[in-house]
Amino acid sequence: MSNDIELSIILPVFNEEKNIPLQFENIISFVDPLEINYEIIFVDDGSTDNSFGVIKEISKNDSRVKALCFRKNFGQTAAMAAGIEYSKGDVIVTMDSDLQNDAKDIKRLLKKINEGYDVVSGWRRERKDGLLYRRIPSIIANWLISKISGVKLHDLGCSLKAYRREVLQYVKLYGEMHRFIPIHVSWEGAKITEIQVEHHSRKFGISNYGLKRTFKVILDLITVKFMGTYSTKPIYVFGGIGLILFIMSIFSGSAVIIMKMMLNHSMIRNPLFHLTVMLITLSMMVVLLGILAEILIRVYHETQGQPPYRIREVVNIKK
Repeated sequence: MSNDIELSIILPVFNEEKNIPLQFENIISFVDPLEINYEIIFVDDGSTDNSFGVIKEISKNDSRVKALCFRKNFGQTAAMAAGIEYSKGDVIVTMDSDLQNDAKDIKRLLKKINEGYDVVSGWRRERKDGLLYRRIPSIIANWLISKISGVKLHDLGCSLKAYRREVLQYVKLYGEMHRFIPIHVSWEGAKITEIQVEHHSRKFGISNYGLKRTFKVILDLITVKFMGTYSTKPIYVFGGIGLILFIMSIFSGSAVIIMKMMLNHSMIRNPLFHLTVMLITLSMMVVLLGILAEILIRVYHETQGQPPYRIREVVNIKK
């Protein structure tokens, strides 16, 4: 590499003003002893609190701290993409700024990178999140992703990961695709592994994740499977409509079966039967339209050459 920075640590930020100083202290306490040149890049994703002000104060006393501030909230994937774009390190580590990821695991990630791996993914085996709304949906989503993609990782949703810079060179990030980076690079021949990492309960602030995020993950997975490389948001709209139509078809189809079994009504002559067939067909067509929209959006972004974010201010960064 043409620069002397060995490690870039990227932290997306959204309303984490109380967590940022503590996470910064954790990072320097565990990374300084490694005696490597590194940078810390905070990406403020349109926070409405004083998160960026806190970051700027920290950066005044430590030139290794760099920051990007978006004009509005573009999402975690856009924050990751911006951090990667502006980073200089040979190895890139991504992690959350909410203190749920532990900076002491960075040393273990780098050890695996030095063993010859291109990507090291964190596995929150003992996850400190709610069972019903976070852990169970995560288990289901990760199982589906592993089955469909063929990449056997337990926790793709964990932000704590390490990458060699060269494997990210051709990865384009849109929508909420940051969790699928290991899948993209594995299809390009990257060597991937995972290690168990610490996970802590959130101390300050409110989590921005929920059940709807799991639904979005499944839609993104459909996009990854069909396109292999790119993703963005139109599939959410088309996929949502398709899901509603499919659920309606289940209800109407169930009504047809019940009427046949209990009232001996003809299934073929039942209008609900034809409605069921129509709803299933429409749901499939809408999802396929969503995939076509994904392709069109990617063509647009690639030809425009514009990133999926807009930066208002930078700190300690020279592009």
